[in-house]
Amino acid sequence: MTKKPYQPAPFPSRQEILDFIARQPGSMGKREIARAFKLDAGQKIRLKRILRELKDEGLLGQERGKRLRPSGSLPDVSVLDVTGTDSDGELLARPVKWNDETDGPPPPVFVVPDKRRGPAPGIGDRVLARLSKAGDGAYEARVIRRLSEAPARVLGVFSDMGPQGRIRPVDRKNAKEMIVAPENRLDAKEGELVLAQILPGRPFGLRAAKVVECLGARAGARSATQIAIYSRGIPVDFPPEAIQQAEAAGPAELGSRTDLRDIPLVTIDGADARDFDDAVWAEPAEEGGWHLLVAIADVAWYVRPNDALDRAAKERGNSVYFPDRAIHMLPEALSAGWCSLRPHEERPCLAVHLWIDAKGHLHRHKFVRGLMRSAARLTYEQLQAARDGQPDETTAPLMDKVVAPLYGAYEAFLKDRENRGVLELDLPERRVVLDDSGEVARVERRQRFDSHKLIEEFMICANVAAAETLERQGQPCMYRVHDEPTREKVETLRQFLETLKINLPKGGVTRPAQFNGLMKRVADTPYAHMVSEVVLRSQAQAEYSPDNYGHFGLALRRYCHFTSPIRRYADLLVHRALIRSLRPSAGSLPKDPGDFKQIGKHISDTERRASAAERDAVDRYMAAFMADKVGATFAARVNGVTRFGLFVTLDDSGADGLIPISTLPDDYYDHVEEQHLLLGRSTGRTFRLGEPLEVRLTEADPVSGGLVMELCEHWEPPAWIKDLGGHPRVTRARPGGSHRKGDPKGNYKGKSRGKPNRGGKKPGKKPNRVGKHRQ
Repeated sequence: MTKKPYQPAPFPSRQEILDFIARQPGSMGKREIARAFKLDAGQKIRLKRILRELKDEGLLGQERGKRLRPSGSLPDVSVLDVTGTDSDGELLARPVKWNDETDGPPPPVFVVPDKRRGPAPGIGDRVLARLSKAGDGAYEARVIRRLSEAPARVLGVFSDMGPQGRIRPVDRKNAKEMIVAPENRLDAKEGELVLAQILPGRPFGLRAAKVVECLGARAGARSATQIAIYSRGIPVDFPPEAIQQAEAAGPAELGSRTDLRDIPLVTIDGADARDFDDAVWAEPAEEGGWHLLVAIADVAWYVRPNDALDRAAKERGNSVYFPDRAIHMLPEALSAGWCSLRPHEERPCLAVHLWIDAKGHLHRHKFVRGLMRSAARLTYEQLQAARDGQPDETTAPLMDKVVAPLYGAYEAFLKDRENRGVLELDLPERRVVLDDSGEVARVERRQRFDSHKLIEEFMICANVAAAETLERQGQPCMYRVHDEPTREKVETLRQFLETLKINLPKGGVTRPAQFNGLMKRVADTPYAHMVSEVVLRSQAQAEYSPDNYGHFGLALRRYCHFTSPIRRYADLLVHRALIRSLRPSAGSLPKDPGDFKQIGKHISDTERRASAAERDAVDRYMAAFMADKVGATFAARVNGVTRFGLFVTLDDSGADGLIPISTLPDDYYDHVEEQHLLLGRSTGRTFRLGEPLEVRLTEADPVSGGLVMELCEHWEPPAWIKDLGGHPRVTRARPGGSHRKGDPKGNYKGKSRGKPNRGGKKPGKKPNRVGKHRQ
């Protein structure tokens, strides 16, 4: 009998692999997946590569032991922090290992009481729990054991209520008040910001706490920054040895440095800037091109590897900027002193000569370590006014030799920018302006002039030159990388655009120019803002890494940060590598690439931490600014759609708030995630990302920074929203297979589905977790 030739099993598609993992009750390993699809040894290698791609794209999560689960889902057994209660008094928990920046908001987790395992956990406890799905992405958690009591410290605002006090946590996720006995208040005063210790025990009512430190700030706008600093763990005080080292610093001698003191370099910054770490100059070159000079403060001269200043700078990772102050990466003696390119004062610098052609393309560059003297300190407004024909006494002498050449080079850069197809997203920024007492005076839109863009283009070119130099010299480089959108996000964008009757072609390589073309197509339509929001959400997050995979947004193959070593540790690392490339014995970097990769992750994390703290502070300032406007109506747009409501941004102030789903017009609303909308089952009414609304402010809380709003009763969606039409209704059978009488499909309709079964008395009926009030 002839033996049949070996035929390997058909290899599953990516979607088949994802569907298989999603169907399993728990997490899966590579071995179980290979066994299920009957893969041979060669196919297992291909499977390993595909699983790695799915993890990199965020479609799969990984647990200990290389177990895999669908992204956004939770394992069968997980460690949770009990964070608070919902409107019905049920305990809510949050998975400990969950990253909001990459995974988005975590799914709702409801803690089920179990008398057999002792007292129920309390807010702040950490527990090990067994999870089960309960519908609409929510989970039930049954506690296996308590791992620890409530966290040692909670940041909150103290309220004096006679003999006893209350502490209200500043964290919106854990806003339950705590009670403070007279002996535990530590002389805390009304409205003071305090750190508190949650006391053990399970008394009825509010949990007990003890004030362990009074931070001195009063509740209101002026405490916004301090709350953000403490709650995000931003380092404030420098070690004494770092301060001593900074104060002992002095001028640098010319020595072997290149003398740049006769070149009229100028600094261009915001009007409120105190540290000036970059200066620019330009002159015409051959064949219509330009010769540029970008000089950056030589921070590496003062901050040496592993000294006290370096350790402090590495810990911080970057400076953090708030409406009322800045938390600098380096002590003020350096950041506003010897590392600041003050006008008419000699300063050491690391500079790069750049030669670009008439089309803005960089064709030659050269780095030097020099000594410079800034000719003038200019503001963006000042430079733009000079360009527009209104020079002042500072800019008038610089018009021919400085201002005109700078703008000439800028116009060349614009040609290169358009030729590359840089991603162009119009993202308006708003600025909180404080009065002399620290209260919010106004909120205004940041003006953006050509002078801002000019400096950006000069800095981008210098950063590209730095990356090219280090790559050519074989030096380690801390790249600034921005990956292209994942295929999943592009497909989600495509599906969303289909609802607007806009076609985004499938296949091919994704390029920024495709998104720019899309923006131009919708520029004059009423849903231009809506499309802009969804395109923004499809983009990856930029980060620092020694591994280069390009910068998608800038359409560059290689890019790093070189131009702000005063405020970014990544730039300091690049400076040291460039100095070593100029003179091998002059600088150093971590020799172990593993350490360098770890530093990249650390400074990416500190950058996100700084951004979160800055947002937190602005949110609290905005809440204080809006506190006396409760009851007023505002024009707004939807900037986020979730299962528990709509996040909206007010048109005039840029303040962000929440419209709870329970306040929307009477219906049952399904969250259609891929289309960024809530869909009413009975009425077909939709609420979409980017949709204009008219809202009423109902609550403003300066302590947490939260704004709560509601849709105005008379508000009707504009005609173009109605013209888009509804979507196929999302129907779901009732969990457990049972159906409501008179509804054979098992579809629930209405605002609430009632209380779920908590006691386990009716096996076979799983508790229902899908309802408007499950926030």
